[in-house]
Amino acid sequence: MTEQHGRSPRADLTATAMRKLAPVDTAETGGRDRRKTDAALKLWRTIPPELANKLIPMTPQLVMSAVQEIQRSVPDYAKPLQGKFREVLVGAVDMAVVKCFENICDPNTPQADWDAAFRYAGRVEFLEGRTLDALQTAVRVGARVVWRQLSAAGRSIGLPHDALFNLADAIFAWVDELCSAAIAGYTAAQARSSGALERRRRQLLKLLLADPPATRQSIVDLAGATDWDLPARVSVIALEYREDQHRLPASALGPEVLVDLESTEPCLVVADAARHLVGLQRELRGRRAAIGPSVPLADAVLSLRCARKAMSLVQRGVLPDQPITQCVENLSTLALMSDEFLVSHLTGRVLLPFANLTTKQRDRLESTLLAWLETRGGINEIATRLDVHPQTVRYRMHQLETLLGDHLSDPEERLTMEIALRYRRLIGVGTHATTDADEDEILENAI
Repeated sequence: MTEQHGRSPRADLTATAMRKLAPVDTAETGGRDRRKTDAALKLWRTIPPELANKLIPMTPQLVMSAVQEIQRSVPDYAKPLQGKFREVLVGAVDMAVVKCFENICDPNTPQADWDAAFRYAGRVEFLEGRTLDALQTAVRVGARVVWRQLSAAGRSIGLPHDALFNLADAIFAWVDELCSAAIAGYTAAQARSSGALERRRRQLLKLLLADPPATRQSIVDLAGATDWDLPARVSVIALEYREDQHRLPASALGPEVLVDLESTEPCLVVADAARHLVGLQRELRGRRAAIGPSVPLADAVLSLRCARKAMSLVQRGVLPDQPITQCVENLSTLALMSDEFLVSHLTGRVLLPFANLTTKQRDRLESTLLAWLETRGGINEIATRLDVHPQTVRYRMHQLETLLGDHLSDPEERLTMEIALRYRRLIGVGTHATTDADEDEILENAI
């Protein structure tokens, strides 16, 4: 064994050296020594201290045997025993054995050193890419080897069976404590890594949506640190803000989705929105979403603006209220509502001739004018659309000709009139069809 691995593990890295590798971290130990439970203390106190004095010389042999069996039995550890891997594996086994003997000699020995060391070992295991299951298996394999050899040595020196049983109980209770410390270090590293990755992914999302745009190289560099493959095109999904939105883990929608649930205007960035619709519907939990159009990566902020506009229109009742709104299915409405300041001013100019009419007269004439513009002037078709008598349509068209004159024959004016009337219909003002019950009143008020 010595020739296979170089110097004896005991001579190369002792428990003291392991302590140096992992100084006590008070943030993880709660600022105090961790003490074993009363049950564990009782177990160690049943073992004669003189036993430890007889078994301590076996330490190098126990460490080498445990390391060898771990490498043989656990595939994740079947690799050359060198570098950081060697330091942590051999050092952890060495410390476990040394502390086992220390516990026999003095059950009240402080525990912060080994606790910090095994948390450190757990962190390294995560960072080296080994699984938590492999880590726990390695600890238990090593413990079985140590127990078998200590049991044989105990019998050879005539240790009573009761003492052997107590030694077994104490060793495996000790192993449980080692496992707990290593698992705590592993999961803490996992959580920190996950948190750091999520922060970098949020930074990447903000970089993609920056206005003015970030440089291509800065995006490429950050994407490389987030395991996110830069696509040629993306869609941005605007989410409705909710107080509980932080409860949705950023990873819930998968690694292909960049997620911002921290801001008051949460959103997602995806390469192919259609692939994530099912998962999105499952995770929305009653919250609305609007999917922006697919755009080149450099135009991601434009997709976001479109999605947020769609979301605001859904909330105002301009677009249908549904869980997921597709911008590509509502482009004409989005284009019409993209600059409401200009459209409202255009509407005021176009409909100025209607200013002196009553609200009912204005609504009737607007609905008739829009139907005429949309149907290219067929009286019967307009009447059917408005559910009124054709004669009523003729009276209204006479009114419109009087009010608008040559504007009705000007293609550009007809376009602006249709824009204005469609805008008023979208925002819920005017252009409502008139029922048959109004016909008499319309005839009475006809100009």
